[in-house]
Amino acid sequence: MNKLISFFLAVIAALLVAYSTIFIVDQKSHAIVFAFGEVKSVISEPGLHFKLPPPFQNVLLLDKRILTIDSAEADRFITAEKKNILVDSYVKWQITEPKLYYVSFSGDERRAKDRLSQIVKAALNDEITKRTVREVISGERGKVMEAIKSKVTDEAKQIGVDIIDVRLKRVDYVEQINNSVYDRMKSERLRVANELRSTGSAESEKIRADADRQRVVILAEAYREAEQMRGEGDAEASRIYAQAFGQNPEFYKFYRSLEAYRASFKTKSDVVVVDPSSEFFKYFKAPGSSVNGGSAVKSK
Repeated sequence: MNKLISFFLAVIAALLVAYSTIFIVDQKSHAIVFAFGEVKSVISEPGLHFKLPPPFQNVLLLDKRILTIDSAEADRFITAEKKNILVDSYVKWQITEPKLYYVSFSGDERRAKDRLSQIVKAALNDEITKRTVREVISGERGKVMEAIKSKVTDEAKQIGVDIIDVRLKRVDYVEQINNSVYDRMKSERLRVANELRSTGSAESEKIRADADRQRVVILAEAYREAEQMRGEGDAEASRIYAQAFGQNPEFYKFYRSLEAYRASFKTKSDVVVVDPSSEFFKYFKAPGSSVNGGSAVKSK
């Protein structure tokens, strides 16, 4: 019985020793194999690997993925015109040299983030102090980020890290100068608005003057055409009258006399002083009758 127990204990011990010699490296990790505290090898390829059991060899896993440093608070910097601004940034980084990274930080990710944050802040300060607020915010923002990335990348390589990207999330003024900035922006917008109003007024006057000119031209053209049509109508009427006169002169005289009577006696107050025997009253006379002496004829 004792032999059986000893056998099982020996098997379990062998299994534990065998298990301690096996380790797995996945696709998101680097593995550093230590032998008595010294780096023996670095494994970055995923798979099943073997080592000596502790304390002869140990394994430390480091994150192989792209990591992010996103500062909780914005940092304050001074621009070339001596204005304070707040800059909020983030950094994408990755461990590319596990051995150098371990030597620099003993595998402590928190220490690595603190060191990278210091490097980024120093690069930001170098670039922002050489530029104005306008250049940092819009004019040369791309150049600022490229210059910062270049400086940070060179220093990060010395600690086994590769910088993937550096971005400025937000650039803002400190609270003390926000009001003056807003007032300046308001004045600028007001100036632009006044310029637009002036331009609009000038354009309005131009359009109105052009419309008035076109109105005068259109009225003149219409009057000319109307007079031309009236003249043509009068000519046609004269032609018709002449044609009618040629066909029956006596009827034409009678018709024209009626028109003259209608025009002369429009109201009861109309008075015409004329010789009753004149040609004007020819068609008022009965056939064969005559009128003697002068008199005033009043419409009834």
